[in-house]
Amino acid sequence: MTIAIQHTKPEEEKIWKLLENVTDPEVPVLTILDLGIVRSVETSRLADQQVKPIITITPTYSGCPAMDVISMNIRMQLLQAGYQQMEIKQSLSPAWTTDWMSEEGKNKLKAYGIAPPQYKQAVCTPDAFQEEEAIQCPQCNSWNTTLVSQFGSTACKALYRCNDCKEPFDYFKCH
Repeated sequence: MTIAIQHTKPEEEKIWKLLENVTDPEVPVLTILDLGIVRSVETSRLADQQVKPIITITPTYSGCPAMDVISMNIRMQLLQAGYQQMEIKQSLSPAWTTDWMSEEGKNKLKAYGIAPPQYKQAVCTPDAFQEEEAIQCPQCNSWNTTLVSQFGSTACKALYRCNDCKEPFDYFKCH
């Protein structure tokens, strides 16, 4: 039974450290902290003095199938650390945005072969009103790429092909 929510900072910091070990099941080089989907970590003290972590996460988009696996992986991480009770909440508001991704996470994406989301159009072209966003190939860094499909290996990615190295690659779309 929960008595009251307390912010026990050292305990919360310990939980944040534990969350560094929880990876995204779709892109395993990214942690959930790299993705920026962990919105808060709180704790409450139970009647038996045990600490109950309360983690709030925001899906990268509503209906993201990875959220159940992520919640289960958070639970497993906390159980392994000795927490017996916990609460994992999902919050849809405010909506997740790629702006919440860490720079380290974007670098990991590129090293993994997925073009990271861009803040804005990165390359000026003579055709200022082009319909397609220029995306840099994560393999050879060429900007000479073509959109193949609005959807890649998952709904949050688009499929591109590099016109120089000829390799296909996913682009993590901006949200």
